[in-house]
Amino acid sequence: MPRLLPEKFRLLGWISILLLTGFFFTILASYLSSRSYVRHSIAESALPLTSDNIYSEIQKDILRPIFISSLMAQDTFVRDWLLAGEQDSDRIVRYLKEVKTQYGMVSSSLVSEKTLNYYYGEGILKQVNEGEHRDTWYFRVRNMKEPYEINIDIDMANNDAMTIFINYRVLDYAGRFIGSTGVGVTLDTMGDLIDSYEERFRRVIYFTDGEGRIMLSGGAMRASRSRLHDMPGISALTGLILNRNVRPTQLSYEADNGRVLVNSRFIPELGWYLVVEQNEAGELRQAQQVLLINVGVALGITLFVLAVAWIAVRRYQDRLERLASHDSLTGSLNRQAFELVFSSFMREASRSKTPLSAVLFDVDHFKLINDRHGHLAGDDVLRKLAELVRTSLRQSDVVARWGGEEFMILLTDCSEEKAMALAETLRTVIANHEFGDDRVTVSMGVSAYRDGEDETVFFSRLDKAMYAAKAGGRNQVCRGEALTPDLSEQ
Repeated sequence: MPRLLPEKFRLLGWISILLLTGFFFTILASYLSSRSYVRHSIAESALPLTSDNIYSEIQKDILRPIFISSLMAQDTFVRDWLLAGEQDSDRIVRYLKEVKTQYGMVSSSLVSEKTLNYYYGEGILKQVNEGEHRDTWYFRVRNMKEPYEINIDIDMANNDAMTIFINYRVLDYAGRFIGSTGVGVTLDTMGDLIDSYEERFRRVIYFTDGEGRIMLSGGAMRASRSRLHDMPGISALTGLILNRNVRPTQLSYEADNGRVLVNSRFIPELGWYLVVEQNEAGELRQAQQVLLINVGVALGITLFVLAVAWIAVRRYQDRLERLASHDSLTGSLNRQAFELVFSSFMREASRSKTPLSAVLFDVDHFKLINDRHGHLAGDDVLRKLAELVRTSLRQSDVVARWGGEEFMILLTDCSEEKAMALAETLRTVIANHEFGDDRVTVSMGVSAYRDGEDETVFFSRLDKAMYAAKAGGRNQVCRGEALTPDLSEQ
């Protein structure tokens, strides 16, 4: 029996390993699948869609000044006024002021090729001079082939604030250059727009020119390096980003805080590249949270299953142990289990020098009960008899079915005299108990274990004492030493 407990733990250990292994691989496969799906979803759907949405916003917010400057350059009023000799400057000043106010620009201007006057919403600011550093933009526009340019410069008409200017070439009806229109928005204003995009779409957004210089960005990039070539990770992708492809280009690179997915596209109207970045760690965090929840659920289920398995195994093992050690009919210990218990009690009695006694008894004329009423009735008598004996003894005493209708009682810390008295009391209780139609009596043999005595000799003495009681007329108690019956009957 002592070897059964490790077997329980071994079985539960294997159950635990199988459950945890199954849960681990299931959860891991689920997480890897979720991570792959998230990455694919970001790269193929979420990021391109966000990039398209941002491009639409740019067309509305950033490209709007280009369209306004273009409308000014194509306006027949502006061209006719220049061609007519720039008479009545108040008219063009009112026009420029109206453009600025109506469209919410920070500045609006017109420079005449003929007079080099710089007109704005308050009048004439100055005359541009080719030798003046601040005026080089105009002469650059005059000589370029493109219809317009985007230039970041200080605005003299707006307290030298850093401004994004859209300078558009004005041509007469024959296609000759006659001046330049321009509108401007402050860099801070455009930066705030990028900030709003980044907050709304939860992406990093910036613009680079054809040389990889960061031209416009939100707060996330303002403190960083000013060139793609100098930025860790993405520097290796610079050549792939600056491809003048108006269709989105999907790329990725590894950063310190995880993998970053990149979507870039060339915007011809600006001459810049729109770059949108997204770190997949944020999107994967939800999958990681699900992973932790699954791990917790798996551990909970594992503990629950182990608890159920432990209860089931323990009950099953207890049942096996009981079947192996108890008589199935009476519920008392069987002979093999009793011998193990007796060996243990015998060693304890020798060690502690305490008395140990035993009672062996047999049901008188039990064959007659079976013959008259059948074996089922006889079995019922044995069950009731065993229960009656157990309830009449101390909790420390042990009852066993010795064989057939014979029972053995082991009395711990009990002298032979006390054992004789207890046996006599028990004989009387049995004789007076109602078992059915027949009166049931028993013949008992009592003996005390002698220190160092062989157990075979002890059991033999008990057996002889019981048979002496039967030979003396039954329903009596006989001491194992004297081997003479006690003829007192109830």
